Amino acid sequence: MSEAFPGPHAGPVTGHVPVLRLGEVLLVTLQGDLHDSTAQQLQQDLAETISRSGATGVIIDISGVEIVDSFLGRVLAEIAGQTELLAARTVLVGMRPAVAITLVELGLTLPGVHTALSTEVALDLLTRHAPSSHFGGLRQESP
Repeated sequence: MSEAFPGPHAGPVTGHVPVLRLGEVLLVTLQGDLHDSTAQQLQQDLAETISRSGATGVIIDISGVEIVDSFLGRVLAEIAGQTELLAARTVLVGMRPAVAITLVELGLTLPGVHTALSTEVALDLLTRHAPSSHFGGLRQESP
């Protein structure tokens, strides 16, 4: 069962990117350009939703993004950083080859962002692996 956060929005609304909850994971799908105000709202929505729901992972689907620039790269890195501080992991999916090439050419490494080829793989990655101390959980070392 999935539910949309925050508010009653079922689909894309100007200035708002829906955040869907799939169990312990939040799913965000970016379509087209992400403007300053929309990016700030998305960051706030994600932080509040993670805090409120206890989500342990965020999947950001960028398959609808044709062009990436330094602004979008910075936004993705900031989302991953704040998500990590809230004890969750971020996985980026749906990256087109041209977008990957552009990110490399811009020198954007996106620290804290993991990647997967599909939403299914990302969901498996986030739900199968137990959180480590790096992601807010406790890690017990074996003797």
